[in-house]
Amino acid sequence: MNEDLKKKNKRNNLILLVVGIVIIISVVAGFAIHNHRVTTQAAAEKFAQTHFNPNVKIDGVKVGKLTVTKAMNKVNKNAKNQVQLKNNELVYSYNTNIQTINKAETQALFKKQQTKTPSDKKYKFTTEDLTIAKDKLNALKKATLNYKINGKTYVLKARDLLNNVTYQNDRYQYGDTAKLTARLNQINKEVSTLHKSYKFTVPVNNKVKGKTITIKNKTWGWGIYVKKAQRLILDAFSKGKKDFNGADAIYGLGYSTYAHGYGKSNSEIGDTYAVVSLKKQEVWLIRKGKLAVHLRDVVTGTMEGSKSNQTPRGVWYIHYKESPSTLRGTNDDGSSYASPVKYWMPFTLSGCGFHDASWRTDWSKTAYLKGGSHGCVNVKPSEIRSVWNNISKNEPVIIYE
Repeated sequence: MNEDLKKKNKRNNLILLVVGIVIIISVVAGFAIHNHRVTTQAAAEKFAQTHFNPNVKIDGVKVGKLTVTKAMNKVNKNAKNQVQLKNNELVYSYNTNIQTINKAETQALFKKQQTKTPSDKKYKFTTEDLTIAKDKLNALKKATLNYKINGKTYVLKARDLLNNVTYQNDRYQYGDTAKLTARLNQINKEVSTLHKSYKFTVPVNNKVKGKTITIKNKTWGWGIYVKKAQRLILDAFSKGKKDFNGADAIYGLGYSTYAHGYGKSNSEIGDTYAVVSLKKQEVWLIRKGKLAVHLRDVVTGTMEGSKSNQTPRGVWYIHYKESPSTLRGTNDDGSSYASPVKYWMPFTLSGCGFHDASWRTDWSKTAYLKGGSHGCVNVKPSEIRSVWNNISKNEPVIIYE
């Protein structure tokens, strides 16, 4: 009995010893595990304070587990930092001349993804400049401009006319504008009046509307100043404008490069103009649609001999008015001349114009055939004042056969 009790107690003591040892081991292991966890947690928190989370991309470049400096360097070396509108699509590429991101920007992105301990959450960041460029180019793809000129409207779509466009430093940079240039040249051919021929009704006797003839613009008229128009249109696209006034980019020929006749009535001649008939040797001055002056005996350029002495046909305009003046030039024999006149109103760059001719004695209808001027319209001294008083700078001058 006692032996059995002793054995039982001994067995119980052994169990208690084993249990005690297990408890001690468990406690020690628990402390060890806890300490490891604390250490690991502290290390993770410390790492997260200076390193990006594992699944972070900046402009498509993986920067997970990198410091701010290393992430910045990697992005600047590898990121597709330029977006370009090419063939109506956004194309991304790497430009070595562009700094994609600086340290302050990288630090700001770091703070946006920073967690107490590393997180497997995915972060995709795009730098501000690239985001702005993408938005601007997408807006340009949709841009449409109504190009209004001389009563016509042409719809210009940026996506059809522009290529290789970037957006940097707060402005668009247009790489290929060849299609826009070609379109403007095409429109110019349709609307320009320079060197164009058309029907016009000239005076006969004392009637303002006499007979209809075909006349051709020389320096009179206007055309599209393509280079200026292109610059203004690109600016309009950049600013998101919907309409563009084509009259802001037109030009003319001759003494003044301003456009002449744009928007005027009566085939763009208007209601105030001069008409010279070479065969009739007559001049009409029309003012506000009414006959102001009719000269029946003028003398124009000499028909016989050098063509340079003939009064040029076409539609020109008065360059300026000068009183008095001295006309200088070269005779057919090579000698020079200097002819004082009281009134001078030129209409060609070659030196043709209206003036008095006090030296002339032959005012017959045939004088111009062999003994005319060097191209000017000679007016009798007694009649020149009426011309001077009824003609203005930039007024059209129609000269016909």
